[in-house]
Amino acid sequence: MALNESQDPVGTDPALSDLTNQVAALQRQIFSLLLALIVVSGTVTVYLYREASVTRKELDSIRPQAVQIIDTFNKNKPVLANFISQLNTYAQTHPDIEQILARNGFAAPPAAKK
Repeated sequence: MALNESQDPVGTDPALSDLTNQVAALQRQIFSLLLALIVVSGTVTVYLYREASVTRKELDSIRPQAVQIIDTFNKNKPVLANFISQLNTYAQTHPDIEQILARNGFAAPPAAKK
């Protein structure tokens, strides 16, 4: 082999040179896509963190009101149960009301047949 001859097979074969260029282009593209993925996922993470902290602050600010509403509901629960019981008694003689109560989940369970 002469001194001026190249031992690099890429320099002699144009198809191999083209293939090498394509592989290099794909490597650059993959690197760019990975970098974009890191940026996008970081942005989404920061956004979700900020949303969670804002939501947490809002929930903390309305917690006393929610507790008050729940306590009022629990205090009035026997009155509501009595009212629903009276509606179910009334619905036994009025099938239209019975359908409305059944559709809205307030119907009394059917009586066991003997």
